[in-house]
Amino acid sequence: MTISIIPSLEHYYNGNELNQENQSAYCTLKWRRGQLLVKSIKQVNQPDIPALHDEKSLVECLKHSPVSLVRIDPKLGETRLKFWAVACEQAHKPIFLCIPSSQKNSQPISLVAWWLKRIFDWILALVLLLVMTPVIIGSILLLRVDSPGSSFSHEWHVGERGKLFRAIKFRTHNMTFIERWLCKRRLHNLPQLLNVLRGEMRLFSSHCWTLEDAVRLSLVAQKQLNELPGIKSGWEIDSESQLFHLDGQVM
Repeated sequence: MTISIIPSLEHYYNGNELNQENQSAYCTLKWRRGQLLVKSIKQVNQPDIPALHDEKSLVECLKHSPVSLVRIDPKLGETRLKFWAVACEQAHKPIFLCIPSSQKNSQPISLVAWWLKRIFDWILALVLLLVMTPVIIGSILLLRVDSPGSSFSHEWHVGERGKLFRAIKFRTHNMTFIERWLCKRRLHNLPQLLNVLRGEMRLFSSHCWTLEDAVRLSLVAQKQLNELPGIKSGWEIDSESQLFHLDGQVM
């Protein structure tokens, strides 16, 4: 039996019979051309749906639904965004932040030029990955010896057109001697070459936003999220100094 993530609202309530005591619903769902739009609860009243609170249930709903991709309102907050991102990841559904369109991004771009840039990034990233393989393997071994656990961290970042993806890095959360050494020499971002090969990042670009930072950007600054992020910016730009609070409505 197919499970739909977009149940008809009439099956739940009459517009005049909404239970005002239900405070657990945090979003509204809209279906548009195969896309699931997850919006702030302030826009449309909707009763609570249990699957919106349980990760396993949400994953099953997404898997068995005709949803091709999910677009989600940044105003729902980092916790809810990560909840949906993980569920979409497990259900193999892409998820995007709903962000303002960029005038630069709306200009026609030559398909040939786009593919040339992508192929250049792919080839260069592959060469760098092969060259740096001994360094990467050595770093993994050092981290394993230094402390138990995975040598990598997978942090949610915002990619082109607001797409959420996990950027791969060497772990630096404990800041042991080895982790500090990797950060000091800018080696902790080397695994992101894999993100470049997957088309999620570029080698050289102007911005690389974590999900935590992206949800705090102003509407104007959010337009930068339309661009494909790059590894270079992750090494050289301190994004925290450029943050703004959301001061308007996204959707």
